Amino acid sequence: MSDWFFKRGRRDGIDWMALDSRLDSSVSEFWSRAKDIWDAGSSFFARFKLTGGKRLVTEAASEGFTLAVGGFFVLYALALPAFLDFDEGRFLTGQYSVKFLDAGGNEIGQRGILHNDAVPLEEIPDSVIKATLATEDRRFFEHFGIDVLGTARALVENLRANDVVQGGSSLSQQLAKNLFLSSERSLDRKIKEAFLALLLETRFTKREILKLYLDRAYLGGGAFGVEAASQFYFGKSVREVNLAEAALMAGLYKAPTKYAPHINLPASRARTNEVLQNLIEAGFYTTAQVHEARLHPAQIVETRATTSPDWFLDWAFEEVQRLTEGKNQYVLTARTTVDLAMQKQADEALVTFLKQRGRSLRINSGALVAMEPDGAVRALVGGPDYGESQFNRATHARRQPGSSFKIYVYAAALENGYKPDTVVRDASRSCGRWHPQNYGGSHGGGGRMPLWMALAKSLNTVAAELSFAVGREKVIELTQRLGITGIRKSCSMALGDYGITPLEHTGGLATFVNGGKSARPFGILDVVNSRGEMVYSRERDEPEPAQIVPLNVAEGMNQMMRRVVTDGTAQQASLDFTNVIGKTGTSSGPKDVWFVGATGKYVGSVWLGNDDNRPMAGGNTGGHLAAPLWHSFMSVAHRDMNIPNIPGLEPHPVQAAEAQRIAEFKRANPTAAADADGSKTVSPTMTAQARDALKRITTALRKAAGVAEPTTTPQPTPIDGRPAAPGVTPRGNRAERAPPLGSSSALASQSGAPFPPSPAGIP
Repeated sequence: MSDWFFKRGRRDGIDWMALDSRLDSSVSEFWSRAKDIWDAGSSFFARFKLTGGKRLVTEAASEGFTLAVGGFFVLYALALPAFLDFDEGRFLTGQYSVKFLDAGGNEIGQRGILHNDAVPLEEIPDSVIKATLATEDRRFFEHFGIDVLGTARALVENLRANDVVQGGSSLSQQLAKNLFLSSERSLDRKIKEAFLALLLETRFTKREILKLYLDRAYLGGGAFGVEAASQFYFGKSVREVNLAEAALMAGLYKAPTKYAPHINLPASRARTNEVLQNLIEAGFYTTAQVHEARLHPAQIVETRATTSPDWFLDWAFEEVQRLTEGKNQYVLTARTTVDLAMQKQADEALVTFLKQRGRSLRINSGALVAMEPDGAVRALVGGPDYGESQFNRATHARRQPGSSFKIYVYAAALENGYKPDTVVRDASRSCGRWHPQNYGGSHGGGGRMPLWMALAKSLNTVAAELSFAVGREKVIELTQRLGITGIRKSCSMALGDYGITPLEHTGGLATFVNGGKSARPFGILDVVNSRGEMVYSRERDEPEPAQIVPLNVAEGMNQMMRRVVTDGTAQQASLDFTNVIGKTGTSSGPKDVWFVGATGKYVGSVWLGNDDNRPMAGGNTGGHLAAPLWHSFMSVAHRDMNIPNIPGLEPHPVQAAEAQRIAEFKRANPTAAADADGSKTVSPTMTAQARDALKRITTALRKAAGVAEPTTTPQPTPIDGRPAAPGVTPRGNRAERAPPLGSSSALASQSGAPFPPSPAGIP
């Protein structure tokens, strides 16, 4: 190592003078060389020095180039999101169009878009094209995708009116929005729209863009394109529309929901007259030519069947999209589980209740769901009036279930060692500052009782204590197994303080009715595409239902819920001809009243309340309102005695007597029994209990169908000495059925009874 860094003769010190000298000399040398380089460069460029006009041109070109480069990067940054959104594959439908069938293969409705691009541009009437151009883009064949003059004119008119009275988007821009973008009003969307319009103009001819627009524009009622709209509004092809009909459709581009004739006919007529005036101003038609169209406006046809199961179809449409997600299949036909007769009865039951009692009770809304124990949804009502509001309360409204949630708390207790006859106390510990109290205000008297009695009396104290003792986490885990989402841990969780949908609640109860197997609600049996290929089949694609609750737990819950109906808060839900289990529920306020219940054949839930969450009249409970409504519906929903037994319960006396009668009839009349099994036309005389119960069902069915009671006549006695069944007249040695009432004979024929439905004379 050199010694200059250290003082001479001293290895342990630094020579600061030498260091300073080296630094000074290095900096001086660097600065000298830098000045030499600068002077040499200046001398070189000095020969290019310009003056006068040459300098101005050079400066302008230099600045222009700088701005151009900067502008290019800015435009690229703005255009890149639009280019990323450009996907020619989305020119295809890309959205679902589903035709729905009932289980028998009969069409019951459609959902999704109604799209049809089968009509070539040459066959679309001149009036449709001119009405479109006159209203949406008169300079379509003159601009390059963005109508600068049209945009400026619209801007001036909007400033003059201090409102948005004219749109500045060209037809190409509107097509870009329809194909690739949303309808949000934002600067980002308008920038994307402009770039995509320019891109479309480079890829397609004007005629191709016009055809795409006429095929892809949304015109209300689920119809995309002029052909689908013509079929929807006028019941005919676009080839056959007249000038008035063409003007009506052209008026829908701006706001199809606002100007749709089946929604607001006066607004539609006014908009049509604007389009006719546009045709005159654009020079496409004369005043005399549009006069006839003004005098004879377009007449629309009614397209929605009054009996369409709209609530069910809305939910089924969501189910189809879920089941076929990622399969790139959009035009589909789905076979469903809906029972149209039950659906109509459910609609009428809810609507009638709200019309008769809703005002006095201060209730304006409700929902009803009915399914079989395996989860097959047969009827679904999402509100009182589908035409007024399409919000499906049965599937999307999360309302507090109140005490009806206790079935999950008690089930968790049974899973953890409790029994229906386990003795519990009418008391509970506190949770923070919250202390549970029973209906009426008491915090529990401390009395002892079996577990089933606590459920039958719907004691809040016992339910809360069970959730603490078993563990609220275990209750939540059970609800998740049953398909119920959104339940969170809280002190009052056992009392139903978190929202649940009627559909989820019904599916949860169905698990106990079927013996503990998974019963997730389903409405789709199979789905095929437009080529007839099977896209989804429940039988093929779904696994066997798993045992998610032990059988002994399901049986214990059924026994306890049976006591709720016989000895507890749900006595008004009881049916004369079969066992009923269930649980009532009432939230604070009260704002919600519930009953979830089941027979061996159907599981159903009823919710009543107000959409704005206002309290209803005081003193109302699920046992007073929801349970009787459930009873009324189930009385007519059961059309025969083919009702399986609920696990854990003894057969109902009427069902037991019917089973014995059928067995005896088969032994005594093997030939007639075989005929009955095949044709379902023979029905021997039933027991008196069954006859009385089914007579009540008959009366309820007649009332539901609006059919008058038949004139009472003395009942003849057949030769065997027993009274004849209602509606049966002896003739010789055999009984003959009375004619069926209304369409109810079709309902009886739909039953899947393994033996002829025994209710003789039931419509």
